[in-house]
Amino acid sequence: MESKIIMDSCVDFNDEAFDPDFDYQRIPFKILIDDEEIIDHHVNTAQLIDKMRMSKKKIGTACPSPNDFLAAIDPDKNNYIVTISSLLSGCHNSAMMAQKMAEEKGIKGNVHVFDSLSAATGESLTIMKITELIKRGLSPIDVIPIVRDYIANMSTYFLLNSLDNLAKNGRIRHTVALVGKVLKIAPIMMGNQGEIELKEKVRGKKKAFNRLAEIIYSEVEDASERILAITHVNALAQAEKLRDDIATHVHFKDILIFESSGLSTVYADNGGVIISY
Repeated sequence: MESKIIMDSCVDFNDEAFDPDFDYQRIPFKILIDDEEIIDHHVNTAQLIDKMRMSKKKIGTACPSPNDFLAAIDPDKNNYIVTISSLLSGCHNSAMMAQKMAEEKGIKGNVHVFDSLSAATGESLTIMKITELIKRGLSPIDVIPIVRDYIANMSTYFLLNSLDNLAKNGRIRHTVALVGKVLKIAPIMMGNQGEIELKEKVRGKKKAFNRLAEIIYSEVEDASERILAITHVNALAQAEKLRDDIATHVHFKDILIFESSGLSTVYADNGGVIISY
């Protein structure tokens, strides 16, 4: 049976990372700014950043509905669905409901939902891993436990210019967001079992980038077997420098750079960087 990979729009863009002959489908979030609803489908991130900067109101997002996921499921294929962490969004719950609805329609045994326990680069790497396993000819009974183990052993870090949007939407505590506003502190955030927590507080953005590189190459194990992914929000130069700094100390199997989607842009904000490996 052929396969299809379905993902939400927290997955970022790197055309070289995904097989052009593979069946992928992105299910978009909606971004809510003032009175405008933006569908996260190849959003112009420069315009989005401007809209965010001009808005004085809370910037919100709405996850896809169960019906959105259900419509993407192909009954003649093995369907693998990858979502942003269930602790950051209701998207995973929508995908699980879609799986149940598919079963009620008689589509049984070929819809598999993965909670990435991450976002952005974490989702992208999960999709790449699923693609790799399918191309090797593995069946779902083998793919599912391997991917779950891969997710469980993934690390994700965030270095963001602003934590305001994360705090306003309940993704982190307001007290953590306040740290970044005082004394020119640049908080290094990390994923912890699907939630975003403070890793370290560093004085100044340049020092924070250097410290993040140190954390990665001091903590990573089996780097030669891992791919490191970097998502940037209008910060290509910083992403490339971070890639080069890491590469001088540790040899990953590959280091890939992704451009942010609309959803990643909302939460990482202008200049933000997200790293997973």
